[in-house]
Order: sequence, then C-alpha cells, then structure tokens
Amino acid sequence: MRVVEHLFAYSAGVQRSFDDLGTPLADVTFCVLDLETTGTSPDACGITEIGAVKVRGGECLGTFQTLVNPGALIPPAITVLTGITQAMVLPAPRIEAVLPSLLEFAGDSVVVGHNVRFDLGFLRAALDRGGWAPLANPAVDTCSLARRLVRDEVPNCRLGTLADRLRLPHRPSHRALDDALATADLLHLLLERAAGLGVLGLDDLLALPTIGGHPQAAKLRLTARLPRRPGVYQFRDRRGEVLYVGKATNLRQRVRSYFSGDERRKVAQLLRETERVDHVVCAHPLEAAVLEVRLIHRLRPRFNRQAKTWDRYAYLKLTLGEAFPRLSVVRSPRDDGGLYLGPLASAAQARLVADAIHTVTPLRRCTGRPGRSPRRAPCAAAQLGACLCPCAGGVSPSEYGGVVERLVTGLTTDPELLLAPLRERMGTLAGSERYEEAADVRDRAAALAGALRRQRRLDGLRAAGRVVLDWPGRGGVELQHGLLVRSWGPDGQVTVTPELPGGAAAIDGPVPRELADELAVIAAWLDAEAGTLALRHADGALADTLPRLPSFATRRPAADTT
Repeated sequence: MRVVEHLFAYSAGVQRSFDDLGTPLADVTFCVLDLETTGTSPDACGITEIGAVKVRGGECLGTFQTLVNPGALIPPAITVLTGITQAMVLPAPRIEAVLPSLLEFAGDSVVVGHNVRFDLGFLRAALDRGGWAPLANPAVDTCSLARRLVRDEVPNCRLGTLADRLRLPHRPSHRALDDALATADLLHLLLERAAGLGVLGLDDLLALPTIGGHPQAAKLRLTARLPRRPGVYQFRDRRGEVLYVGKATNLRQRVRSYFSGDERRKVAQLLRETERVDHVVCAHPLEAAVLEVRLIHRLRPRFNRQAKTWDRYAYLKLTLGEAFPRLSVVRSPRDDGGLYLGPLASAAQARLVADAIHTVTPLRRCTGRPGRSPRRAPCAAAQLGACLCPCAGGVSPSEYGGVVERLVTGLTTDPELLLAPLRERMGTLAGSERYEEAADVRDRAAALAGALRRQRRLDGLRAAGRVVLDWPGRGGVELQHGLLVRSWGPDGQVTVTPELPGGAAAIDGPVPRELADELAVIAAWLDAEAGTLALRHADGALADTLPRLPSFATRRPAADTT
C-alpha cells in the first residue's frame, strides 16, 4: 500500500511544466500495457492477465507479465478467444496483490495501449475498489494514432491487422504480453511516421490524434522549429505578407493547436494561405501580449480582429470651453480645455455613455451656441423636461454652471453622483413592470460605469510614472507612464522592447488612441497578477484610492434546487 501511495503522490502531485511536456520523444519512457479480461464492463467484469513492456528510445527496458484471479468464472467465449482457463487463474494472485508491483513497474512513464481507454478503464476501476487515487500518468492510444497516420494503408486499425500489414516483429495473440509487445512495435513505427509531421516532443504526440486528420496537417512541418517558450508568432503567405499575429505562453503548443480540429472558417482559410510561420521569443507572457498589440497596430494583418480597430476609437467630450457646455462625440481630442472621456470602443459606445449622462443630468442637447437673443420657445427636449435650454433664456450661467460642476465631479471623483440616480431609475421602472425600459437604463449605466472604470485605470497607470516590478518565477518589467520599456525573464536576461509609438512620453490630456490597447493589456495584467508582484520602484501611486465602481452586469438566475 505504501508503494502505491508514494507513486500516486508523485504522479498526481507534481505539475508538469512545458519543458516536461516538451521532452524529446527519444527521452520519454513509455509503459505499453495490455489487459485480458472476462468481459467488456470494468464494473461487472474482472482482469485475467496483465502484460506490460517498458521502452525508451526504441530500447526495451523490461517486461511485466502475470495472470490474475478475477474472482469470477471466465466465460467460455473468453477462454476460446484468449486460451486462458479457469484452472490457469485459480492459483494466480488477485488484482489487489498485483497492483503495487504493476504501478512500481510503470512509475511515472507514459502509458500506451491499443484502445488504451479500455485497459485504463479496468485499471482505474480496480484502483477505485481498492481505495487508491486514480491513475494520473499521461496516456497515448496507438489506435487513434494509427487512424491519423496509416489509415489509408490498412483496411482497419485492429492490432492484428496492423501487425500483419505493417510487418511488425511481434504478432498479437490475445495474450497480454504478446499484445503489449506488438503494440510497442506499432508505437515505434508510428513515432517514425509522426516525425514527418513535426512530432518531436511529448506534447506533440499527445495532441496528434486531434491534429493528424486536419486537411492542412502537412503544414505541421512549419512548426518544427518553434520553441516551447513565450512569444509572438506570425503566419505569412507565399509573398511574405503577415496574415495573422498572435501571442502564446508556449509558442509551439499554441501554433500547433490551430491544426486541432478548429472548424472556424477563418482559421481554415488562414492555414490554407500560410506558407511560413515566424516567431519572436519573449521574456514572459506579458511582453508577448504587448508585442502582439504593437505588431497588430503596425502591420494590420488581414485575419486579426482585435487590436486592429484603434483608429475608430472615439471620445466623449464635455465642452468646458463654452459658456454653456454640452456633450459631444469626437474622434480625436484637442487641447481646448474640454473634459474628455475615452477613448471608447466606437462612436456608438460613446453615444450610449452620453445617453446615460443625459438621463440624469439636464445638460443642453442642442449643438448650436446660445445667441444673445433668446429663442421664442425652448427646444423639444427642454419642453419635455429632459434638459435645460439656455437658448430660450430660461437659465442663468450660474445655474447651468452648477449642473456642469456636478457632472465634472461625477466624471472625475464621485461617480455615484451619476450612477446612483441611474440605479434608482432602473429600480423604479422594474417596480412598475416596465422591464424593457429598465433594461435600457441598465445598459446605459453599465456603459458609463465601464467607461469610468477604464478611464480611471489608464489614467492611474500614466500618472504612476516609472514603475519597476518583479514577477517571481517569471522575471520582471519596467513601465514608463504605463507602457512597457524593459522586461526580463527568470534568468535575468533583459529584453529591450521596440521603440514606443509617438507621443508615449506625454501624460497630459486624454489617452491617445494608439496607446489605449497597450495600456489596457498592462492594466489587465496588473489586476490579474497583483497578488504575486513585488514593487521595486514607483514614481507615483499604483493603487486606486477611489471607491470600486459597480458593473451593472446582468445576473443569471439561481438554479432551481427543488
């Protein structure tokens, strides 16, 4: 029992790293397993024989074979198939006595079988009945590999057929060790075939059953030189044009995943046009995420969607330079004394935020300047009581200035001045069963809260100045006004980032559109990793001292447990 507990503690408790999974196949130890049983159900049937062979680098390291007393009668059909009789298993040990030796033999090797799910199902059922932890070893199914690699050469992928057609040295006989030896021969042949698809590491092999059948599987060779490190990859066509830019924590694994049955039409078209995959190794995932944004901005790849629309970002402007300020949606900020909120994802999003403000603040809606002579009648919105109308002369500059001052405070330091009335209005409408109107108010409030949250986060990053952070186990970064200027990996090797976009040093005024995406990436990383980072230096404060902003996100109804 102690031996088994020790083995499972090792295999289940140790988290495999990318380097472990990327072990060259020549250095991986495989335990090829085969079981003979009294039937097909792990819960109702028992094991009659176990055979295993341990191999590494094409060399046999040892074999394991034993009959097992299933504790039940062996059906005649099974005896005819395997040749194992009741008399043969009667003096054999029970499975409880065999498991410690088998698991010690297998150790932490990769378990291999032909239709391995069948064998593992019986093995796991036996472990469960004995009160042991489930088997945690990685598993490889030679049947699934054969379907991907040699299906066109054989009428079916049964072990006997494959051994005959592929002329394997050992032939299966429905006895456990013979079948395990034949499966080991098949594994070595399939590994040779898989090498032509760039399957060189354990992670490649584990992913191959979902990759090998892909119509563009021949292009897996393009990934052969990709490292298992963080970085950015670029798919290029025959002319060298960049089709797509992406980031990865593990470059090799991520690029090969595109061949794992992703049926999205754009992915299929991307792979058809790809003739080359370039990459840049980065110190850690954050540097990869930042470099991805910069390359997408500069190259504008055809197949990228995110981070490519920054030039369509918009701002919501409060025209403080006028006697009677109003809200306006603009594409670019100016040094005109206005208060800008943004950049926002689109002009439509900016108008939704403006609607939220107009719902609770009686700013004028007209776009003209109030003249010296008042209009004969207020505008339609003013007549409905939705806003003030300076054009009609019914409001003084001081009275209107109080409204503007309250709005500025709500947008900068006390958002509850705007959000609380929206929340109250939403509750009133819902209480009157005017649910569609309540949902509209909720959407406006969510847009306003989201814009304020983003503004606060990005402005805080820029105001922090120079910031140096250690990322234990990953390396560290140096930020300048929220932008990445230097990073280093766990080995301390420093990476100098590409030249920053123009205007990066300026921190006065609204966030420039071209920098918003990178600042958002940095902000999201800081929020996600706040508990692991160590601050070495900061010119200003990184922490937000203002109250947390609500999200106004819709909540799913609780599940009915009755």
